[in-house]
Amino acid sequence: MPLDTDRPVIDVTGVTKVFGEKTVVNGIDMQVHQGEIYGFLGPNGSGKTTFLRMLCGLLIPDAGQGTCLGFDILTESRRIKPRVGYMAQKFSLYTDLSVHENLLFMARIYGVKRRRATVRDMITRMELDPFTHQLAGALSGGWKQRLALAACMLHNPDLLLLDEPTAGVDPKARRDFWNQVHKLTSQGMTALITTHYMDEAERCHRLAYIAYGNLLASGTVQDVIDQEGLTSFEIVGPELYKLGERLKSCPGIEQVVPFGNTLHLSGKDRDAMQSALQTEVDSQYQWRQIEPSLEEVFISLMNRARSGTS
Repeated sequence: MPLDTDRPVIDVTGVTKVFGEKTVVNGIDMQVHQGEIYGFLGPNGSGKTTFLRMLCGLLIPDAGQGTCLGFDILTESRRIKPRVGYMAQKFSLYTDLSVHENLLFMARIYGVKRRRATVRDMITRMELDPFTHQLAGALSGGWKQRLALAACMLHNPDLLLLDEPTAGVDPKARRDFWNQVHKLTSQGMTALITTHYMDEAERCHRLAYIAYGNLLASGTVQDVIDQEGLTSFEIVGPELYKLGERLKSCPGIEQVVPFGNTLHLSGKDRDAMQSALQTEVDSQYQWRQIEPSLEEVFISLMNRARSGTS
């Protein structure tokens, strides 16, 4: 059934999940549109994986409502599952089967018609040809992830739910993986991806940041940066570590981070920060205001969530 492009692929409000006395996901609202790469970020244990599992019907929310692929997430999860490609954090294919054998097995599980032809096409599409008969367990981390992506696309899903798909793989493999995802979404597929990498977050069309089960920010990269209202400064000069240790106790300075031969400061009170710099930094240093980084914004959000401030 084709997607209704007039409605979001994911459209949920107030989604909540409780395990025992712990609220793991607390009233999350989200809309994701067709062809979009939506990044879902947050620290370990923040509820990202639980949220993905509720979307694809592996878990039932305790509260909230909404649709995924046009189907009710509470009552029609069995209709959602066949149209979703779900990739778990841990490599879950058979390490003692070859690339071809793994894909053929998964094609059977999905009930794919013309299985052998579909597997051959997928191997070519994902550039796995040189590894067709190699055991999956002998692949590098990057090629394992590509194989896992190939496996979850065999049934031609409308939505990809990818849970930290590039954890532990090298930068080139991560870039290749993301190029594949961008290619897929340009053809109409939709992707919701959890990640810890800031460079990957910046490759998403839109983002959401979750901590301790609560959604703290969402929008484009620039939206998320602007919403947090941080001011950042860069300092160049000698003995930056010692300077940084001194500046940590100054009013208004919330983060002090070495970046190579520079020192980055950030905080929400620009006037207090500027006053501290004028007082504590002498003429042997140069400093200037810079654009806050996404990493600084996420650290600020996490600190705010931990302290319980709004």
